Formats: sequence, structure tokens, C-alpha cells
Amino acid sequence: MRDIQTLLARAANAERLGTDDLSTLAQEAPLSALVEVAGQLRDQGHGDIVSFSPKVFIPLTMLCRDVCHYCTFARSPRRLESAYLNPEQVLDIARAGERAGCREALFTLGDKPELRYRAAREALAELGYETTIDYLVAMCELVLKETSLLPHVNPGVLTADDLARLRRVSVSQGIMLESASQRLCQRGEVHFGSPDKNPDVRLETLRLAGEASVPFTSGILIGIGETRDERIDSLLKLREVHERYGHIQELIIQNFRAKPDTKMAQAPEPDLDDLMWTLAMTRIAFGPQMNIQAPPNLSPDAYGALIDAGLNDWGGVSPVTPDHVNPEAPWPELVNLRAETIAAGKRLVPRLATYPQYLLDPTKWLDKALRPRCAQSMDTLGFAREDSWVAGQSSHAPSVGLTVPGAQHDEPTEKILRILDRAGSDATAFSEDDIERLFEARGADFNAVCDAADTLRAKRNGDVVSYVVTRNINYTNVCYFKCQFCAFSKGKASENLRGKPYDLDLDEVQRRVREAWDRGATEVCMQGGIHPGYTGNTYLTLCRAAKEAAPDIHIHAFSPLEISQGAKTLGLPVSEFLIALKEAGLGTLPGTAAEILDDEVRDIICPDKLRTQEWIDVIEAAHGVGLKTTSTIMFGHVDTYRAWARHLLHLRTLQSRTGGITEFVPLPFVHMEAPIFRKGFAREGATFREAVLMHAVARLVLDPGITNIQTSWTKMGVEGAKACLSAGANDLGGTLMNESISRAAGAAHGQELDPTQMERTLAEIGRKARQRTTLYGDSSDERRESSMRAQPLLEVVLTPATKAARVS
Repeated sequence: MRDIQTLLARAANAERLGTDDLSTLAQEAPLSALVEVAGQLRDQGHGDIVSFSPKVFIPLTMLCRDVCHYCTFARSPRRLESAYLNPEQVLDIARAGERAGCREALFTLGDKPELRYRAAREALAELGYETTIDYLVAMCELVLKETSLLPHVNPGVLTADDLARLRRVSVSQGIMLESASQRLCQRGEVHFGSPDKNPDVRLETLRLAGEASVPFTSGILIGIGETRDERIDSLLKLREVHERYGHIQELIIQNFRAKPDTKMAQAPEPDLDDLMWTLAMTRIAFGPQMNIQAPPNLSPDAYGALIDAGLNDWGGVSPVTPDHVNPEAPWPELVNLRAETIAAGKRLVPRLATYPQYLLDPTKWLDKALRPRCAQSMDTLGFAREDSWVAGQSSHAPSVGLTVPGAQHDEPTEKILRILDRAGSDATAFSEDDIERLFEARGADFNAVCDAADTLRAKRNGDVVSYVVTRNINYTNVCYFKCQFCAFSKGKASENLRGKPYDLDLDEVQRRVREAWDRGATEVCMQGGIHPGYTGNTYLTLCRAAKEAAPDIHIHAFSPLEISQGAKTLGLPVSEFLIALKEAGLGTLPGTAAEILDDEVRDIICPDKLRTQEWIDVIEAAHGVGLKTTSTIMFGHVDTYRAWARHLLHLRTLQSRTGGITEFVPLPFVHMEAPIFRKGFAREGATFREAVLMHAVARLVLDPGITNIQTSWTKMGVEGAKACLSAGANDLGGTLMNESISRAAGAAHGQELDPTQMERTLAEIGRKARQRTTLYGDSSDERRESSMRAQPLLEVVLTPATKAARVS
């Protein structure tokens, strides 16, 4: 027993166990001990997430050249109306799945039926194809073209050429090994007369898939006459090929179900203990990271037990089509599956046809043509986007903290509660791991994070929500930097994006400043592209011009990149240039150009821009000369939760040194016109859950150093901003008057939210409005009265840019 305990301890420590050790455990360890270790390993690799794929099943053909003794999927031609689904039928099924919220189109089909049936050959010829694989490729292309679904294919044994062709039109492929036992291929056994079930042939397909870098599904079928030793042997053969190529994205442990009218109709089915034993041994053999599933419809009363045994995925669940392989076993209702998963202490999360670790390394695992579709379909962790919300366009606010009917155990996890216990008291104790875990929050965890942030907001800010009457003046959109997320700036290759290059005359800048003052503004926010004709004198002149137009206006202007470039053109240290700007009228700096303060991300989205430390240095220099700044993050493109955590920690550390940051402003990436999205490299922005969490997590992590969290109504929309104001935010930002940058990227939330609209919005959620200044003082009665009786804006003039354009 001591040896067994040692082996169990090694397994729990995620050590790789060899053949003899696994065999010893399989023969001697009690089921309860195996299950306990398997559950620990699953939690190490997947935390509290149990995933599933909302999919639609497309049975392209039910003809097959094999004659497995337990199968009712394969049929003879005389039992089918047609040998193959036609393209219209394929699309009808796919579109029904799309309407029901499916993300995956799973093509199920028999193995090379044209090699056995003349009817298959004739049907293919009539459709215009020579082989089943030819037709499958075409139907995958059709689904990709006409729907948003991602194809996954299970066509049986494949050649290297088959795999390569299918890789171009599907995001993942699969073949069940079922068993590595040659004995089962002998006369009288289940695979006799089925050439494609020869384990050597199927393992060769798996090997070729690895060489082709295809995310691949495999697994074993238990209860078809194999011994437990043969199961272990099957798992080890799968492990061997996976360790060589790393391409097996999931293992399915499928329990045999006896079906009428088959040779195994009277065969005994494996019981729950047998299934749990196999799941546990699979987890122990493959370790924490492997995705292991068992079909939920084949064990409808044992969800919790399967999770306990190491399962982290329910496989494909369809709200539209039956399980064509096990038609007698209906799919569980998703609300029930979610409730049962919650009851087991886990969170049910939808995924795509490819698992996150493969989607997050698309260059290796996905065909170039499929990468944009995948990026647009996933969230930051690589799971499926939860809803259709996108920053800058969506006017609704989705429900993200789901309360599941009948799920009494839907409570926050202990890990989240332990992290939240430190909020408001010891923020410096938040680590990167802690913050990353907060961003992963879903369901009850999401609610708990938002509630904790809102409680802290109420403690620091009460029920008052502030806003500032301001005007954005973007004096030029000409820029020689090549930031991949920016649709505002215009360079040589950006004429195809919305808007033309412009460079405002000083008269137009001053006119806008005067008009802003007349309409009650206390601030003008001035930023622009890095125009190749601009020098530091340009920025000094803009400050003086604004002050001349409205002496009492507060100038909130110039990103750290503009400061850095302006200082460089004059040959001045940044601090000396900042002092000159302050003397010229500059009041505060926007903490923009931060994007993500993580150089791994910056190398992708803005490789020629300021590095993380350079941005910090400019902001710290501003604080050093008495200029306060805001701080921002632009998130939801190619970044990660880890990068978000690093960004927040950089700000927290900086604020602890200087105290010069007035507010934090989350800016979800607006994707529509951004070059990096148009090229297919970026996600479709943050999900609504992620966008709300950025406000909540920032409140928790940055407190007490930064106590103002602003929500951007141009990015979140009014309804989204309301949600953020209930999740830690206390400021609604500026009225703006002219909003250019978000609109250039494709945002559609308007260019101004006037004070009346601001205050009506806040009244709707029971909050008191406070019109503020840039530095969070109260706006004067005179300014407030002016803002409330503001006249409509005059038409702006965008002075066309010229090569010689320069303000000096």
C-alpha cells in the first residue's frame, strides 16, 4: 500500500508516470483514491471551468464501408432517402444551428463509403465530386462562406493529403482510436470486417495529423470487449503520439451503449464506476492540461460524478440536432447542464471547435485563412465570446452574471472570496495571479467581483457620479507611427480608412475653444497624431492659442508620445519641455498612448511607439513638475489577462511613488476599422463581461491610490456605462462635443452626450450627478448654467493636410 500511496502522491504532483506505474495504479489503487487525484489534477489545469461546445451535427453521409458490431449510425443505401445530404440540406442545418447560438458545425460521416457502395459513387458523381473527402471539403467551404460557424470534421482514416486539404477549411479534425487492441479486429470481435478500425491505421492518421499541426480529437470507447489493461495500452499509445506532436486537443472517454438490431444488443454496458475509473486513469496518464470529456447524454444522472473523476469538458451539445451516433440519448438542456455543473462547484463555459491553447497559438495550429474567423469568435482566454456585444456599437447591456434556476450552489468560489477579502484594505497584496483570476470571473464569481468593487466605490465616492463638460480637439490625424490598432491616424496607406488627412488651422482651433467655453466647458482635451511637420514649438503654440481664445479654460492635452516627440525635436529633456508647456498654459496630461503596459503586447500592436518604461518615465516626469495626469488602458485586441494585470500593477506602483494620477479610464478596443483587425490578427474587442470587469478589477487593485474610475460612454454605450457604474466606476467622463478617435475606428455612439443627457442617465440608476473640473473639483455655478443652456454646435472645419503643414 505504501508503494500505491507514493504513486498517488507522484500523480497528484503532476509527475509523468510510466507504463509499469500506471499499470500498478490501475490494478491496485482504489477508485476513490484515483478519483481524488484526478480531480486535483483537473483543478490544476482548468480551475473551476468546465467547457462545452454549442454545436450543430451535420451527418453528411450515413454510409460507411465498415461494419462495427455496435453501430446504428452507419446504414445501407436502401435504408436512406439519399446517400449524401445535398448542399441546401447542409446549409439548412448549419443555419438552424447558427440561429440557436451554435458556434461549431460538426461534420459526422462514415468512412469512405464509395469504396464499398456503388450508390455512394453514383451520388458523388451526380454532386460533381469523386470522393467523400472532396465533397466534405466543399461543404466545409460552404458553411464557412455562408455562416459564422467553425467546421470540425470526423471523416475517419485520412491520408496526409486529406488532412492538409481539410486543414484549410476546418479548425479541427478528429478520429476516435476506440481501442489499440488488435484482438478486437479478429473474427467474432467488434471490429472484425472493419478495415478502418485497425488501430495501426488509426494511429497513423493521428501521427500524420501531428505532423500537419492539426488540432485533433481522439479517445477510446469503453465496454466493447476490451480489458482494462487494453484500455491503459490504448491511452499510452495516444499519449506517445501526443507527446511527440502536442496536437491532441481532447480525449473523449465514451461509454458503450447497447442498441437494438446490432450484434451487441445484449452486451452489458459499462457501469458508472467503470466510466469514472477510466476518466480518472486518463487524467492521471495525461496530466493537468489535457482536455478530457465524456458525453453527458450517455450518463444523464451522473454529471457531478464525472466531474469528480477528472472531466473538464462536456463535448458538443446541440440545441438543434440529435446525437446521430446515440440517437436514443437526448442532449441535456443547457440550463440543466449549467445547473448540474454549478452544483458540482464548477462554471460552464462555451468554447469553440478548437480549444483555447490552440486558438491562442494560431500561427502554428490554424490555417492562415481561418485565423481571422477564430479571432473574431473568441474571448481573451480563447473561449467562445459570450454574446454579440462589441465596444463602440452595441447599445444593449447583456446579462453576464447568470442566476441559474434550481442551482442552489451558485455561489462565489473560495479562491475569489479570499482575493476579495483583501480589497480596500491591503491592495498591495494583489499579485499578477490574483488579478488574472479576477478577470476570469464568471457567473457568481463575476457578481462577487462587481459587488465588491461597487461597495468600495460607494465607500470612496458615495452615490455621486461626476462628469466634466469638455471638448475634444484632435488637431491633426496625420501620423507617421504605425500603430496597428489605430484607425484615426492617417499615413501613406490609410486613405482607405474613414476620413481624410487634416491639420487644423490655428483659427479653427481657437474657434472651437471659444465655442466650448461659451457652451459651459471647463476643459478642452487636445491630442493628435504625430505629424512629421510638428515640433515641440507646435504644442507650445497650441497651448498659447487655446489660452488666448479662452483664458480660463483648462488645457488637458498631449499624450506621453507627443510629449516625448516634442521634447526630442527641441533637444530638451522631457521635464524641461513639460515646464515650458506648463508655462504656456498646459494644465494636465491625458494618460493615453499607454495601450497595454506590457512590451510583449506592444511589440505586436505598436512596435515603434514608446516602450512601457518610457511611458512611465514621461508620466512620472509630468508629476515631478506639478502636472497631474489621467491613466488609461486600451484592451481587447491581442492582449491577455496577464498583460492586463501587469498594466494595473505598473499604475499602482507609479501612483504609490508620485500620487499624480487623477483617474483610470478603461478603453475597450473598438475593432471595426482598426488595421490589426482588418488584417485578421485581432479579436473583436473585449466581451461585455471583460469590459465590465476591467472597471471592477481596476477599482479593487488601484485603491486607495486611484479612487476615480471613469467609464467611457463612447466605447461602452450609455447602457454599458450604467453597468460599469454599478461595478466600481464613479465617473462618466466628458461630454466631448466632438469625438473623433472612437468614431474613426467605427464607433456609433454619437459625438456628444450633453449635461442634460448625462444627468438623466444617472438619475435612471439612482445616482446623483456632479459636474466637475479636470482635477475633480466642483464646476462653478456659472459654468453649470452655461452648459445647461448651450446652443447647438456649429459645423467643424477640417483643414486639409499638406506636406508643408506646420504650426510654429
